[in-house]
Amino acid sequence: MRKNFLFFLGTLTGACLTLMVTGPQGEHLIARAKAAAGGTDIYSQLNLFGEVFERVRSDYVQKPDDTSLIEGAINGMVTSLDPHSRYMNDKAWREMQETNTGEFGGLGIEVTMEEGLVKVVAPIDDTPAARAGLMSGDLITQIDDEQVQGLTLEQAVNKMKGAVNTKTRLKILRKGKDAPVDVVLTREIIRVRAVRYHTDGGDIGYIRITSFNEQTTDGLRKAISDIAKEIPQEKLLGYVVDLRNNPGGLLDQAVSVSSAFLARGEVVSTRGRNAEETQRFTARGGDLIKGKPLVVLINGGSASASEIVAGALHDHKRATLIGTRSFGKGSVQTIIPLGTGNGALALTTARYFTPSGRSIQAKGVAPDIEILQDVPDELKGRATTASEAGMRGHLSAEGAEQTGSQSYVPPDEKDDKALSAAYNLLRGITVNADVRAARKQAVPN
Repeated sequence: MRKNFLFFLGTLTGACLTLMVTGPQGEHLIARAKAAAGGTDIYSQLNLFGEVFERVRSDYVQKPDDTSLIEGAINGMVTSLDPHSRYMNDKAWREMQETNTGEFGGLGIEVTMEEGLVKVVAPIDDTPAARAGLMSGDLITQIDDEQVQGLTLEQAVNKMKGAVNTKTRLKILRKGKDAPVDVVLTREIIRVRAVRYHTDGGDIGYIRITSFNEQTTDGLRKAISDIAKEIPQEKLLGYVVDLRNNPGGLLDQAVSVSSAFLARGEVVSTRGRNAEETQRFTARGGDLIKGKPLVVLINGGSASASEIVAGALHDHKRATLIGTRSFGKGSVQTIIPLGTGNGALALTTARYFTPSGRSIQAKGVAPDIEILQDVPDELKGRATTASEAGMRGHLSAEGAEQTGSQSYVPPDEKDDKALSAAYNLLRGITVNADVRAARKQAVPN
């Protein structure tokens, strides 16, 4: 069964193999490589791969593992396509399925690979990583005294996972710190609570969506129901949905979350290589908040499924977007299981488009009202997230590409300028001519 995902994380680095060959055999290999590169005969290129594979097996300085060689070759091929396509062996595939159910073992940290090191995208709330003070932008250089350099992201992540109640030690490079920081964390079962919520001032409901896993829509429905019980409809001024630093997840969850705020209409379309592969996803289930005003918060860490929701609500003029430009990941990865024991392939098969036909690939979604946070001195220079446009090998944009934007969210709500602006807008406190003009210009017709 194939399933569509909207990956932000999980980028692998391709294996790099250098052959130093001499003499007639070396010249023969070089000649074959040149012929394959310039020719159109796929079989001759496959023969070349087979010949290199056999030469490595027979002549490498130590006996290589055949499975590792094949996995390395597959990884090198797939990751050369774009930053989000990747191969998962059977173990990695099982772990990914566990992650998308919303419960798994580990440290509670979202990571990517940057220049051979593991980079923290964000710690997950109420996990060992969050409690230990790991921060977005931290670079992990060692795991249990082993250098990360040279590992794939999959290998590094596997080293951070382990049995519950066991400890792992990370060495961290943090901007603004002269020396590396050593952090010891105790592994535990990570239960990703995809939706958190509370009320503000007795008249506004606040809902934070941290990821799009199999629990997200149910969590959203419960949040809306509980808020409606706490605040009478006549006093309820509206809702704030916070998608900041949400890296994405499942496509069907993005559609169902959007549907919770739309009575009807298209949510997103996906377009593959061939026109007949176009798919359209429409709202279903009705507007659960019954037309109440809605503000959506986004920033440079809002990616993929988050951008689908923000783009759909924006295009239907159902929500006002506040914050900074989103990440700009506008591609869909289809999960293709490869048979028992063989893992699965996450392959970029389509771009997605908002209801008005806009692609956000390498561009992002722009807010109606841009609000920049006051960043502490020790975090300045780290408050901007690298965007899709800055990722090596990314799919090109339709039009001008946009760089990353601010992704810092203050830990204390009283310091959160974007959230305060959302509350004020719903209460009609700070809406002025400039803001109204910005909103009118930003909303497509």
